[in-house]
Amino acid sequence: MMLKGVRILDFSTYLPGPYAALRLADMGAEVIKIEPPTGDPARSLAGGYVFTANNRNKQSVTIDFRNKDDRKKLLSLIPTADIIIESFRPGVMEKWGLHYDRVKALNHHIIYCSITGYGQDNSNRHLGSHDLNYLSLSGLLLQLKNENGKPVHPTFPLADYLGSLVACERIIAALYERERTGMGSYLDISILDSVLSLLGTHIAFYEELHRTNGIPFIDGSIVSYGIYETKDGRYVSLAALEEKFWKNFCEAINKPEWIPYHLSVRTEKNPIYIEIKNVFASRSWEEWLQFSTSVDCCLTPIFDLPDVLQHSYLYERQLVEQTSNGRTVMKTHRHAQYKPAPKLNQNKLSFHLLREDESK
Repeated sequence: MMLKGVRILDFSTYLPGPYAALRLADMGAEVIKIEPPTGDPARSLAGGYVFTANNRNKQSVTIDFRNKDDRKKLLSLIPTADIIIESFRPGVMEKWGLHYDRVKALNHHIIYCSITGYGQDNSNRHLGSHDLNYLSLSGLLLQLKNENGKPVHPTFPLADYLGSLVACERIIAALYERERTGMGSYLDISILDSVLSLLGTHIAFYEELHRTNGIPFIDGSIVSYGIYETKDGRYVSLAALEEKFWKNFCEAINKPEWIPYHLSVRTEKNPIYIEIKNVFASRSWEEWLQFSTSVDCCLTPIFDLPDVLQHSYLYERQLVEQTSNGRTVMKTHRHAQYKPAPKLNQNKLSFHLLREDESK
């Protein structure tokens, strides 16, 4: 495993930090989850599924920060670590005596990653926020609109997961830098920054052309690139942006006369668009599923979760694992091993964890 021998102390809770630590654990890192005596609040959130999904392949140690002996044991653990991940508001780790300068004095090799909504050094830094807030402030939420121009409320915490991925990216870069220089570093990860970093192309189109929807043609405005409803009320996506794929699609449904209309507009005033809608509505979702695997035209059925879990791709790529109790686990990559999320304080602060016989 690529990160075998790397030790992470994970102080984070809920989703962004734990998912970042999970990805690193799946690459072989040893992750020790530091929890309060009552545990990560995600253990009891919505049935605990957020916790079990994002904390497998970790160990659990509880620390009562009000207890002097617990704090002393934790400080003994810090010199054995390579990485610290925390996701509290600015100032919380300092209150506990675990801010970067204190930790660096104990371990100058440490890579210390703080994941917050707005970073450490701006007027919003102390505000509480969640995924929906970051999507709103970044402008990304208004890129997800219905036909009436109303923003669609996503059920997927895109900003939180994106912040996790950026944290992993920066941590791995910091590990590489440490290999070259021997020095650790402090990483200030802002979830809002992470989302804003996606908008460079949109900003370029806005400044040059005053377009707010980014790249032309992929915004649902042309017939060859969009979502269509099937006979049974389900949906498929067609993304035949290149002429060769559009040609393949038209010929496969015996409509070669549509080929010249590759980039025609997707409006009710366009008779070609009406014809295309009718063709999609003439076949069931299952029929289009079979069509999509036999015709090379960038057509895919829109899957619900049950469809995803039954799809052969997951098993061919070894991305899922069946646990002993029959549950399905999605891995972050095909070579990841599986160990269930730990019980609270399952590992305690033991001699093994403290590595008293080892030197950093």
